[in-house]
Amino acid sequence: MGNAANGPGTAKVMTTSMMVTGSMVGAGILALPIDLGPAGLVPAICSTVLLWLLMTGTAIIYSRQRTLVEDEHADLPTFFGRELGTGSKWISVWANLVILYGLLTAYLAGVASVLVNLFDLPVPEWGALLGYFLIAVLLTSFGTAVMRRGNAILILALWVSFVILVAMTIPHMDQGRMTMKDWAFLPSGLPVLVAAFHFHNLIPTICRSLNQDKKAISQAIWGGSFMGLVMNIVWIVVVVSALPVSSPDGVDIVNAFTQSQPATVPLAKIVGSMGFLQVALAFSVVAMTTSFMANGLALQSFMRDLCSETLGTTRRELVWILAFVPPLLIAMFYPDIFLKALNMVGGVGINLLFGILPGVLLIKYAQDNMLRRTTGWIMVALFMGILIIELGKEAGLLHIAPNVLL
Repeated sequence: MGNAANGPGTAKVMTTSMMVTGSMVGAGILALPIDLGPAGLVPAICSTVLLWLLMTGTAIIYSRQRTLVEDEHADLPTFFGRELGTGSKWISVWANLVILYGLLTAYLAGVASVLVNLFDLPVPEWGALLGYFLIAVLLTSFGTAVMRRGNAILILALWVSFVILVAMTIPHMDQGRMTMKDWAFLPSGLPVLVAAFHFHNLIPTICRSLNQDKKAISQAIWGGSFMGLVMNIVWIVVVVSALPVSSPDGVDIVNAFTQSQPATVPLAKIVGSMGFLQVALAFSVVAMTTSFMANGLALQSFMRDLCSETLGTTRRELVWILAFVPPLLIAMFYPDIFLKALNMVGGVGINLLFGILPGVLLIKYAQDNMLRRTTGWIMVALFMGILIIELGKEAGLLHIAPNVLL
């Protein structure tokens, strides 16, 4: 293990923190104001801080699992199978598929929605989706090299475009909307909030790049996730204050929720500037493309291992088809699936794999430490509640209709 004398330097910890932030800033931040907006700013900010603490806490738990982060060939299904049994292994397989398929589907649908709704393209939405798919998959083919060499540039582009979007939106903020709140609408936004704080697949890479130095790893995780927290809160405050919950012209949070649109779509109509349109497009596409590349690579690797174990083959063509064709077909047949996909990813996949299971690990290894055991049970209970909410919504047992606000 690293120590103060030979541990990673401050610069390396900071660049690793930037990786964490960059991994967090994707489709989740574009969906948050739409899913949390009807609840109001106070409930939205309170829940955002709580989920930040929970998700960062589960990330720290993962970073302390030596058999997972020190072995370059370790994978989550094998890890959970060894630690928690065969049932947990297959839960992790299923949850990982939900996460990776769901995220790729959300990125495809989200970018297509931005292109079609912000620009008068002479092509149908499925055509824009297919065109973006071909570009994103081509970039993913060179993903490792592109992300390694251009990660800092892409993150800088994200931050610059984010600051410009916020600055251009501030004049349109209405202080009267800051005091509105309705806690009853909060539960429907929690699954997307879980997705917005997901960066856990990076943890093995973070630990190895920081030489397994616990202090440096904790600093990188907390620092990077805190920057993500600040960006999410700023974005929620600005967008919710600028967009009406409902309006006669349909440029509002409720309509965006109904149409499953990213926040940049109604916001661009409110600001009404071509410059804003261009920056909004750049922010949306860069945020989702970088995440598409990272998760596309992860899905190919995961699918390769799954095919090897279950089918006895790792043929590149089969792996590619199984990885990319399902999300493409889902997004084409269900173009308004952006928010629904993110809810499923956060409420079910990420919730199980990076919420409930880490809590179970904390309980298992708490021994006589009552604080750890209690913390583990609190984590399990809170994430289980979010899981029940999402499953209830999918089964039609829980329906929080935004049109109640109209």
